[in-house]
Amino acid sequence: MKKNILIYLTFIGLAALITSCEKDGEKVIMLSNPTAPALTTIPDLTFQRVNGMNVLEFVGTPVNPGFQASATYYLEACASGTSFADPVTLWTGSQCKSMKATVSDLNGILIKKFPADASSALDLRLRAVLVVDAGTGAPGTGTNTFTYNSDLKSVTVTLYGLPRLDLIGSGMTQKIESTLGDGKYTGLVKLNPANAFTLTDPDAGTNYGGAGGVLAVNGAAIVPENAGWNRLNVDVNALTYDISEYRIGLVGSATPNGWDTPDQPMEYDPATGTWSITIDLIEGEIKFRLNNGWAWNLGGTPDNLTHDGPNIPLTAGNYTITLTITQPNGPNEAGSCIIVKNN
Repeated sequence: MKKNILIYLTFIGLAALITSCEKDGEKVIMLSNPTAPALTTIPDLTFQRVNGMNVLEFVGTPVNPGFQASATYYLEACASGTSFADPVTLWTGSQCKSMKATVSDLNGILIKKFPADASSALDLRLRAVLVVDAGTGAPGTGTNTFTYNSDLKSVTVTLYGLPRLDLIGSGMTQKIESTLGDGKYTGLVKLNPANAFTLTDPDAGTNYGGAGGVLAVNGAAIVPENAGWNRLNVDVNALTYDISEYRIGLVGSATPNGWDTPDQPMEYDPATGTWSITIDLIEGEIKFRLNNGWAWNLGGTPDNLTHDGPNIPLTAGNYTITLTITQPNGPNEAGSCIIVKNN
């Protein structure tokens, strides 16, 4: 009797496995006209510095291709009437039902393209990038994605200007800004140990210098240790400062140094907040990383770069590559890039 029960249970197990395999092999059918995402709720976009830490929420509905699908969503803005010829990304993520960002973050992104202390007419849209498969080159793959855009929403955005400290003597016109107007300033600056610099508050007319991380009113010029791009943080209330290396580079088998350091340095554009490089590459793969290390790195597809994402394959040629970092903080850094093959 026990033997018969064992045989019966074994048969049930095999039947369940076969049924499971049949379900796993079911075809996924995409709608001929998938439902695009929609941007349903937009918060008040009149920004004030005193509300810089307030969190604003945009609400959307996801794309519906006719089956359960994964998508990356981009909340984008452009000057009204320009048909998103030159959009700026306000938010990116894997869902769109609740898209949150602080006032200071949004103001900091938009002020790179639109005037401060003024109102601008913008168009907003929600863009969904749907990747069905990868590695085949077929429609829906990483190199040939399905993209769906919501209807545009016309809005008026009022931005506030940021208090700033100007770098004097650094060899180029540079500034760092305080997103909250609280006496704490930060920014990426290009430094050289040969160019000692001081800091000037153009509103108050106060000059700062210092050494060893200690700031002083009318102090001696600060001598940087590292050449190249650095992050400079200043607190004029505590009279402190710190300078840390911040270099985005290109690395990979397609680059001159392969996967070894040093990486190929990219150049930062403070006006657009982007990193770029023009370089000869051989056939191979690339990624982006910070300070020649793997703690912070971006890979994936040009539209969707994520922490530890896959290597990006390229054929041999001369390229101009422009990187936009949409989420600078690790370990969840994210971004997108434009890769142009010049020849």
